[in-house]
Amino acid sequence: HTTPFTLLPVIVRLNQRQGLATLWKGLGSVLLVRGMSLAIEDVISKITPWPKEVSRLSTFKQWSQHLLLKSVTLAIVTPFYVASLVETVQSDIASEKPGIFDVFREGMCRLFSWGGTQRGRMLPILALVVPTVGYGVIKYAFSRIFRTTLAGTLHLKLRISQENKGALPKDSLNQAAQDIELTASMFAVLCTEVVFFPFETILHRIHLQGTRTIIDNLDSGREVVPILTRYEGALDCYTTTLESEGVAGLYKGFGALVIQCAVHFALIKVTKVLLTQASTLFRSSSPPPPTELLKRTYTEKNVKLVNRL
Repeated sequence: HTTPFTLLPVIVRLNQRQGLATLWKGLGSVLLVRGMSLAIEDVISKITPWPKEVSRLSTFKQWSQHLLLKSVTLAIVTPFYVASLVETVQSDIASEKPGIFDVFREGMCRLFSWGGTQRGRMLPILALVVPTVGYGVIKYAFSRIFRTTLAGTLHLKLRISQENKGALPKDSLNQAAQDIELTASMFAVLCTEVVFFPFETILHRIHLQGTRTIIDNLDSGREVVPILTRYEGALDCYTTTLESEGVAGLYKGFGALVIQCAVHFALIKVTKVLLTQASTLFRSSSPPPPTELLKRTYTEKNVKLVNRL
């Protein structure tokens, strides 16, 4: 489904057959892995000199150490991410429902077989860690660079506009600057997901290989199919996909990404409107507090929400 129009009827049929909860399967494991990632990154940053946060003023050494921190975190979390991915895509009608902590059990099994040999079609975890870490770090760096560049360009345009119009109220300037940060974050997420979508497709295929996962057939939404592939690695998966399916094979499921981004942006807009109205009501019903703090609050919340999505 390279467009959302062909995917929507399948989603309707899945809801009719398996219920609305099928769209949220694996949510618990996804949140657990996300929390684990944040915790591991925090612990490593405290026992090493690697900075957890960097800015445009950071040195090259600090940026290198920051990316090294991201790499080590991704390497440790990869086995658990694979286990979470299985829970997310497996069919509810053909598989047993996983327990809350099954993702940890499966992840630990893969982690302890770090240097093990290939079992059946399942690739050794080391063959998954290298492309996963490379993908994650490059994607993160691309997103940060894109967001910083776009924000800097928009701020420069705003400064030129201010100089042409003369002095403007301070509140208006702060609001414009905050809107620029929010816009840059939203477009950074969108562009990053679109650019790296083919690479994510390849990663998911090699992650699921050999896991004996049975998935819903999203071509029809009425049946289930097993995953039967025999890739030798990420590069072999890429070349095989191009030979057998063409370039379109790398963009299977792109329609779902379009729907996901549309929902994310709608939530951001709705949240901004609600917080703006709430701050307006608060100002009208109480002595006027520092308005800059209120405006900065809803903008920072939206920026953080975009970055997490």
